[in-house]
Amino acid sequence: MIRSHSHFSVLRIALALIALGILTIAAQADVSVPALLADHMVVQRGLPVHVWGMAAPHEAVSVTFRGETKAATADDDGRWTVYLSPGEAGGPFQMTIKATNTITLNDILVGDVWVASGQSNMEFPMTELVNAQTEIAAAQYPKIRFFMVKHKPADYPLEDAESKGWAVCTPETVADASAVAYFFARHLQQKLGVPIGVIESYWGGTAAESWTSLHALSADAALMPVFAARAKTLAGESTVVLHEQREEREFQKAVEQAKADGKPLPTPRWHPDFAAWAPAALYNGMIAPLTPFAIRGVIWYQGESNSGPDRAPLYARLFQAMIRDWRNAWGEGDFPFLFVQIANWNAGPDSQWPEVRNAQRQTLALKNTGMAVTIDIGDPVDIHPKNKQDVGLRLALAARAIAFGEKVEWSGPLVRQVTQEEHALRVWFDHAGGLTAKGAELTGFEVAGADGKYSLADAKIEGESVVVSSSAVPIPVSVRYAWAANPNCNLFNKEGLPASPFQAPE
Repeated sequence: MIRSHSHFSVLRIALALIALGILTIAAQADVSVPALLADHMVVQRGLPVHVWGMAAPHEAVSVTFRGETKAATADDDGRWTVYLSPGEAGGPFQMTIKATNTITLNDILVGDVWVASGQSNMEFPMTELVNAQTEIAAAQYPKIRFFMVKHKPADYPLEDAESKGWAVCTPETVADASAVAYFFARHLQQKLGVPIGVIESYWGGTAAESWTSLHALSADAALMPVFAARAKTLAGESTVVLHEQREEREFQKAVEQAKADGKPLPTPRWHPDFAAWAPAALYNGMIAPLTPFAIRGVIWYQGESNSGPDRAPLYARLFQAMIRDWRNAWGEGDFPFLFVQIANWNAGPDSQWPEVRNAQRQTLALKNTGMAVTIDIGDPVDIHPKNKQDVGLRLALAARAIAFGEKVEWSGPLVRQVTQEEHALRVWFDHAGGLTAKGAELTGFEVAGADGKYSLADAKIEGESVVVSSSAVPIPVSVRYAWAANPNCNLFNKEGLPASPFQAPE
């Protein structure tokens, strides 16, 4: 009897395992879609609607959207993809995806989709604004939707992003959203009247090489220092880890002592994430999964982490390689790529913030790029200035001009040419209507002779140009403006947009 009972127990277990296996196979066969394809999403107007996912190998899948149905068959690995016809802005719509199971996506809008990326000044949330409560309480925009990508480095390009899904913009959902992205989206939605989707994919304290694919980095021999820097980091990482562990122990002791003494708690030291700094790590984990999804363009705020003496000289080439890389990955041509020039701040003595700003300005040589200058709205003592309203507005002005062809002034003065005059140089600018010195005499210009030694210059506005000279430099050959981490400068155009720092000739 005991053996018989045991026999039937084993049989029952075996049958249960078989049943579980059948259920697992069935679950694997269910059609699925990536996190980006979800309720409340915004799909890009005017471009084919790409729908893709996984199913059982060779399974038939159909997608219905706006009265159109397209079918596909999953390949040997279970991947399937369909493209539906482009359409104009509107909604809400429903999408149905059918195979052995059915997925129904609701409240889909059609409008313009932007990727917001970069480091901490893009990540800066609405809750950190000076007037956070007022702004958050007013953030009732059902036609603005946010999709926040979770931090995730990866060794190879992933096919899906980690996220909680799309969120409709309300006071309850907007608190953790990027302030820059929100103000950008709000302005565009108000001016264009179409739904705006923002895919938020950023990570504070990260370098541009982390957001660039290995293919793009390795294709340019001039970018090999990126890998040399990584090798140097890896070689000393064990010591860094020990230092951080010691600092953490000391910090915990300081916290306990502060509590015992009734004093304010100390602030922990910030350390960059080791994995997030690896070349291509964030491209693989946080950008590659987004590239099948059609977008209108990108807004970008980054550069601070590339301002050290080992990284700044490479930034112009690296940043331009990254933009080309993303455009190639999305396969939509030269979509608008709009970025923020890093703001004024009292950076450390080894930083090269002027060089990074100049590299960002040089990036405007790429087609369909725009730059929001923020040299006037930074905070000398805080690397995270709290005025994100103007940052978002300036990016939105660039979008209206570059992406949508509106006749709006979107940039402050940008140096175009320098010509020689007797004992002086004349600097010519684009975006120079109504040049003015805000608040006082024009400041911020320096000139140098053949010896390369710069001296403060007298500067005067003449039409759309500025004439600069210095008694200390009888024959000036080069000029620079706002060339400091936290410069004293005040050149604007009539729209109130600040001139970009520059050095010319290059």
